[in-house]
Amino acid sequence: MKVGIFGAGQLGRMLGQAGARLGMEFRFMDPAAEIAARGLGEHICAAYEDVDALERFVQGLDVATYEFENVPYDSVRWVAGRVPVHPSPDVLRTAQDRLFEKNFFQKHSIPVPPYGAVFFHDEYRELVQTIGFPLVVKTRRFGYDGKGQRVARNDKEAERAWEDLHGLPLLLEGHVPFDRELSLLAVRGKAGECRFYPLVENHHREGILRLSRAPARDVTPELQSLAEEHGRRLLEAVDYVGVLAIEFFQRGEELLANEMAPRVHNSGHWTIEGAETSQFENHLRAIAGMELGSTAPKGVSAMVNLIGKHPDTARREGLPHAHWHHYGKSPRPGRKLGHATLVRDAWELLEEDLPSLLEIAEAFL
Repeated sequence: MKVGIFGAGQLGRMLGQAGARLGMEFRFMDPAAEIAARGLGEHICAAYEDVDALERFVQGLDVATYEFENVPYDSVRWVAGRVPVHPSPDVLRTAQDRLFEKNFFQKHSIPVPPYGAVFFHDEYRELVQTIGFPLVVKTRRFGYDGKGQRVARNDKEAERAWEDLHGLPLLLEGHVPFDRELSLLAVRGKAGECRFYPLVENHHREGILRLSRAPARDVTPELQSLAEEHGRRLLEAVDYVGVLAIEFFQRGEELLANEMAPRVHNSGHWTIEGAETSQFENHLRAIAGMELGSTAPKGVSAMVNLIGKHPDTARREGLPHAHWHHYGKSPRPGRKLGHATLVRDAWELLEEDLPSLLEIAEAFL
């Protein structure tokens, strides 16, 4: 089977690595000359809107997918007219716009913080007063790793957020108090089978995911079941195929949907070593029409992103239970260069090793 992937970053790299074990071949389309997925398949280096390149991209493909949301919708729809694309272009379009995304959650009875969309200053001021402080001002499109977002706790900060972001369609959202951030990785096959990984607890700094613990501690069966009900409702509503990540705010035993990603997700990297079947393999199994693999965890895991610079390799020897992944990228502030995952049999053992991993990765939380 030949799989086409829009994007050739680290997620494309890990999809390619998982697919090689399934006997799949890959073709990547990415405008960057230097890619994390190099060596894992053919690379068409061209703009996503380049029709001639799209023609070359689809030749001989059995199915196509994408590794991030900012691929132009029209390009994905063009490819979908020639080969199957999963998840569907319509799901991609919903995830590309935070207003569409929030409306999608509400339509399917999934709670969200109070929100509203604005473009002009007068309506912005009115909505600020309606929602109240604190609130989050977000661009409706192209937000990633904290980009295009400002927190406003008073009128002065609200005006500063407007100055920074105005001229773009904006979404205002109430900054609700919550206990922690959780994410659910769900996967649905072509025949409609749904499987779910355990809820994951996530910690961010400067808008970038730094640490994920999986399974999240102290999750009741009722909370896991609620998350899966929300996930199943979304998957079935749009005949979804592939992996879907849903980010939640937990408030007591309530889950408020924050965002979704119609693709494999950073908070699921722990599944490579920490689950019976990784999110990457299950995504490929789903879009290829294969039987899905088990989503059961192998123990307990902690995944730490390596941000900005590579860790000292000599210090890694003291962590025999850590698995290190490097994406072949040059160092740059704020850039995800790799990740490391600890997998242990018990939380006590994991928590003994985790401080050393955080120190080596300089992921001070």
